[in-house]
Amino acid sequence: MDELDKMELHMTGPSKSATEADRPPPPSSRLRSWQWWFIVALNIFFLLAGQTAATLLGRFYYDQGGNSKWMATLVQTAGFPILCLPLFLFPSTHPPPATSIIPHPSHAKIALVYVILGLIIAADNLMYSYGLLYLPVSTYSLVCATQLAFNAVFSYYLNSQKFTAFIMNSVVLLTFSAALLGFNENSESSADVSKGKYAIGFILTLGASATYSLILSLMQLTFQKVIRKETFSAVLEMQIYTAFVASCAAVVGLLASGEWKDLKSEMEAYGKGTVSYVMTLVWTGLSWQVASVGVVGLIFVVSSLFSNVISTLALPVVPVFAVIFFHDKMNGVKIVAMLIAIWGFASYLYQHYLDDSKAKKTVGHTEYVPAHGS
Repeated sequence: MDELDKMELHMTGPSKSATEADRPPPPSSRLRSWQWWFIVALNIFFLLAGQTAATLLGRFYYDQGGNSKWMATLVQTAGFPILCLPLFLFPSTHPPPATSIIPHPSHAKIALVYVILGLIIAADNLMYSYGLLYLPVSTYSLVCATQLAFNAVFSYYLNSQKFTAFIMNSVVLLTFSAALLGFNENSESSADVSKGKYAIGFILTLGASATYSLILSLMQLTFQKVIRKETFSAVLEMQIYTAFVASCAAVVGLLASGEWKDLKSEMEAYGKGTVSYVMTLVWTGLSWQVASVGVVGLIFVVSSLFSNVISTLALPVVPVFAVIFFHDKMNGVKIVAMLIAIWGFASYLYQHYLDDSKAKKTVGHTEYVPAHGS
């Protein structure tokens, strides 16, 4: 793990002579590249598995009689103590060579950043909780895909992300996908959810997607400008401290709203029983933490935009499970919206492929490790 912590996410080594350039890369170079791709793949798995499970469990909580929006908000971050285990097992004892001469930022500055991010995360989670309550889970998942479009814009302004024709195409397509779902309001609203609540859920989910995209860009900016160290521990500390702040804010909201008074009766009336109520909340919390590790990990090793793109891979997965478990309707409009969103996702992936190929050609035979913000 120390070796992983020491990985520099940029091209390394001085310019080489022609003789040196003709030599194959040393074993250590190949190992570093292999380690980088392994970490990326592992974080992708964490993100997709955690996000899919957490979304479905969140909908299950509401369907079985759960009604506390603040409780649904709290469980999205309350599982953070589980992350202390890998933090203690795999500490980063040595700073990366590229950042060893950079002075460490003050604790007050880092604490302020964590508090601000934590409060934004709490507000974002609350909006998601309302969205999941008022929208079918398949519609909710498709609206969440718009976060890629928002993140492309935020990454351009905050993280110097290139805004190419393919990324612009992705933004436009995902915007059209969300617009189609907005026009689908009449067929989606039901006796249990009025048109007004459907509209509120749609707007709040859209706002939550924009806020989530802003959070990802701010996290990447924090790594680059404030923390200025790229280690496994830095990723976990970011997640733990921001989740702690967000959880405290959710507890305050739960107490201030008075929803805590109804939790006992809610548990007793839960459709699948008291044990199922507790386990639903526990596993929802753990699933969100697994997803969060994947999100922050991909920001750390690649970029916030790539992290957001990977999260949209759950797009075709969640609606399928929603039809199977919750009997959501997959009408023509929703299917078209899904296909447009997948097209937008593929458009960005192709751009990422072009960037990666161009970088490898530029580097040639020198040692290459995919760069931050690629």
